[in-house]
Amino acid sequence: MTTSSSEQGVSLGMPQLPAPAYPDDVRARLEADGREIIARYPDSRSALLPLLHLVQAEEGHVTRTGQQFCADLLELTTAEVAAVATFYTMYRRRPSGDYQVGVCTNTLCAVMGGDAIFESLQEHLGVGNGETTDDGKVTLEHIECNAACDFAPVVMVNWEFFDNQTPASARRLVDDLRTGAPVEPTRGAPICTFKETARILAGFPDERPGAVGASGGAGPASLVGLRLAKGETAPARVVHPRGSGAPQDQSPTSPAEHLGSHDAPQDTSASDPAHPAGPVAEEGE
Repeated sequence: MTTSSSEQGVSLGMPQLPAPAYPDDVRARLEADGREIIARYPDSRSALLPLLHLVQAEEGHVTRTGQQFCADLLELTTAEVAAVATFYTMYRRRPSGDYQVGVCTNTLCAVMGGDAIFESLQEHLGVGNGETTDDGKVTLEHIECNAACDFAPVVMVNWEFFDNQTPASARRLVDDLRTGAPVEPTRGAPICTFKETARILAGFPDERPGAVGASGGAGPASLVGLRLAKGETAPARVVHPRGSGAPQDQSPTSPAEHLGSHDAPQDTSASDPAHPAGPVAEEGE
């Protein structure tokens, strides 16, 4: 006598039902926006990335309905769309908060305090990596490199920069986001919600008054190499032996200058005679 799979407690599973369709008015609006996006590209398939941002702007994450919409518009299979949506981490696959707070925990940021910031925020918010606070305001995640190493440790909110953070400043930041207090990024445009950010990433203009003009450019620490390449010279710096009681740096610094992490005192041949500067010849050279 054989035992059925249900009697054995084994579930064979049921095929997933088709994704529900968008309401007619939502689909009509998204189709108009989608056609505008597709028209930018000679090959319609190239529009898939911004289309995924478009559907993410609608629901806050890429749903099965959004994937089906992209597939229909581009004449792709849902498997082809899902392969892209699950590859890039900027596309969320489950509901998330109004503010995506990403803490860089890659090498330099981690060494400069990124790990401590991330642990502090997990405890402060009561959430783990990729989880959202109960009020739906903040989703916390650790991310791999914000491409802003000269301002480490860096936190991003909806892809806008908050430089040279500490555990205390990061906690104040998320508290302000949750209470609706004004928040100003170190560089970049004013903060908007994740859905609004997704629509901008889809290629539609930021219509907030003054937002584009406020975005600014690269920070001073990022431009040091460019200034040197142009032949501009930085003010002389005087480094004294540590423990001498003299200040580490006597060069004048403009109050408006945003110093990067590399402006911390460095061991040099002057401050650490045991480790002279200069290249070390390889054996046999």
